[in-house]
Amino acid sequence: MTIWIVLAVVAVVALWLMVTYNGLVKLRNMAQEAWSGIDVQLKRRSDLVPNIVETVKGYAKHERETLDSVTQARTAVTNAGSDPAQRMQAENMLTGALRSLFAVAEAYPELKANTNFLQLQQELSKIEDEIQMSRRYYNGSARNLNNAVQQFPANLVSGAFGFSAMPYFEAAEAERVVPKVSF
Repeated sequence: MTIWIVLAVVAVVALWLMVTYNGLVKLRNMAQEAWSGIDVQLKRRSDLVPNIVETVKGYAKHERETLDSVTQARTAVTNAGSDPAQRMQAENMLTGALRSLFAVAEAYPELKANTNFLQLQQELSKIEDEIQMSRRYYNGSARNLNNAVQQFPANLVSGAFGFSAMPYFEAAEAERVVPKVSF
């Protein structure tokens, strides 16, 4: 009789291990797939940046510093590789540089009226919306994985099999500053 109880306990523990491990694998894959979705949108944005820079160059030849910062930020994104933390930092740098670029564009009425520039700006706006949605999905997937990896008793399985928490995609400090409005 005792052997049946021991076998039942071992079977329950084995079943729990299997279910927990498979759940962690599923959550990790969802988070990686979510990161891939961000990566696709960021690539689209990165591909669009040279077109925007070239269009602005034609109108704002003396705004070299802003244009150079956008180009450097795009290069940093390209060189960041696949590490999420490095990539997030580089992408936040590019976001800030693009904001500066569009602020410069405000000073050039003929540029703001240029059809190509308007088209590129609309496309970038659309991509930014999709990036934002992808970031939210990724952060939700990372949260679910992080909860599973850190909560007891699943943390026993996650530690034993090398599962780890994923970083959240957070906004850069510059994006958190509340804009000043005055009339």
